[in-house]
Amino acid sequence: MLRPAAQVRLSAINPVAQLVALGIVVVTLLTTVDAVTPAIVLSAEVLLLPAAGIRSPAELLRRTWPLLLGATAVGFVNIVISEDAGPLAGLGLALRVISLALPGVLLVASTDPVRMADALTTHWRVSTRFAYGALAALRLVPLLIIELATIRLARRTRGVDAGRNPFVALRLLAGATFTLLVGAIRRGSRLATAMDARGFDSGIIRTNARGSVLRRRDWLYVAATLAVCGAATAISIAVGTWSPLFVGG
Repeated sequence: MLRPAAQVRLSAINPVAQLVALGIVVVTLLTTVDAVTPAIVLSAEVLLLPAAGIRSPAELLRRTWPLLLGATAVGFVNIVISEDAGPLAGLGLALRVISLALPGVLLVASTDPVRMADALTTHWRVSTRFAYGALAALRLVPLLIIELATIRLARRTRGVDAGRNPFVALRLLAGATFTLLVGAIRRGSRLATAMDARGFDSGIIRTNARGSVLRRRDWLYVAATLAVCGAATAISIAVGTWSPLFVGG
């Protein structure tokens, strides 16, 4: 998920516009605890999945299984532990979790991290040192995954294997994690030195070679998000299920 995203239809939307739309969704869903509002918002988000290149159920499950697992756990725990909550309240919370996280999945699936860094530094004046430092760190994550696989293969070659013993597996995982941590610190130090050598810490305002432009379609995307969230809230109020989060009683 951290590799450069393939060019899909949603890639035409500027990353900043997608972040603004995500903020609108977050504000809308965090101000109410009903089930109707997130259900409507989620329906609109699902319609965008093909535009983000997520067309098959297998691809959707691969990208969202932690999200689905977390939403199920939140809904179940709320029903079991809370004295006042019922199945509808648990369903509402589960839908809110999915609706809040799915825009992030769409953003990651359709946006190259380089475009994201360019957009943030151009439109929101985010520090280039922070933006491109975070970008470089993300690029190192796949290397850590490969390194973890290499450590496991090397241990198996030497006959070090946990088998079906969970305690041995945890001990080996702790050792591998420590090895990865040491390697990550070394890589981070070299990366920081390389970035400083290229003037990222000079304090001089840097220009952007690629640029990032907000077009009409970006504003329409934000306006459509605002319209969907407004319609979801209005429908929830009309059917009598809207429940403001910060209003007691």
